[in-house]
Amino acid sequence: METSYEHVPVMCEEVLTLLAPAVASRDAVMVDATLGLGGHAQAFLDGFPSLNLIGLDRDPQAIEMARQRLAGFADRLEVHESTYDQIGVILGSRRADAVLFDLGLSSLQIDAPGRGFSYASASSPDEDGSPGLGPTVSDNLSMRMDGDPAKLTAADVVNTYSVEDLSHIFRVYADEQYATRIARAIVTAREADPFTTTARLAAVVSAAVPVTRSRTGHPAKRVFQALRIEVNDERRSLEEALPAAMNLLEVNGRMAVLSYHSGEDRFVKQRFADACSDHVPPGLAVVPEDRRARFRAVTRGALKPSQAEVTSNPRARSARLRAVERLKEEA
Repeated sequence: METSYEHVPVMCEEVLTLLAPAVASRDAVMVDATLGLGGHAQAFLDGFPSLNLIGLDRDPQAIEMARQRLAGFADRLEVHESTYDQIGVILGSRRADAVLFDLGLSSLQIDAPGRGFSYASASSPDEDGSPGLGPTVSDNLSMRMDGDPAKLTAADVVNTYSVEDLSHIFRVYADEQYATRIARAIVTAREADPFTTTARLAAVVSAAVPVTRSRTGHPAKRVFQALRIEVNDERRSLEEALPAAMNLLEVNGRMAVLSYHSGEDRFVKQRFADACSDHVPPGLAVVPEDRRARFRAVTRGALKPSQAEVTSNPRARSARLRAVERLKEEA
């Protein structure tokens, strides 16, 4: 398999800095819950010679490439083909000093033919790093991250979901302003001919969106995002994985999450805020120990990539990075 595939981990220096205090100790354990092509993992294994890393990913192709990339660290690396909501099952009774979630698609998934994640030419990326407004690529409408032929595909969604259901996922998973309008256009178009390719779906969505929207990126980018989340059950997985991972952290352990769209970042922000808050009625003079916050925020709000990084790697533009540190065990 080709091992030279270009992969640039997003906000790598910032992630290293945030998690360093938790992994600098001897024999620390880190979980990379979204191993991908191994960019972040390599940076940590290089930077912390006694670190042991457990990597999870649902994409078998990405795992194989990550294994090759990280072959020199085999004695400190453990890799599992799994969704990140299985983090508790995989770790069992073990604890982690640090956990990283990078919730974006890898370049492999976006660019590789046959996966169905890309809606346009990657030669002209738009402002959030997604492929831009160039010639549309004709690809199978799949969007499965793990390639399991028995699972739902994007074609299944757009060809069978009702206007109401399509509108719901476009609005909830992607904050799509024209969700209902696009859903109606999809249902009308499929009556004449079911969708099988990304090219036709992108064209139908583009025609349904006012022209002014194309000036801020490809008109189909939010729809493709929502379909990917629906196909891979990403929202449910994240809702289960985040608290499970936080519970696995050692005291003084840290968790960092990279998000790439507002709904995802909003969910992470809310869960972190809750974990970093005392759970007492307003105005209580003394906070009982068992009601004190279990975590503290390490980042003030969400960190964003530098302009230099965005220039060199446009796909980093929409990234938002948040981190917390565990203060105490459960009461």
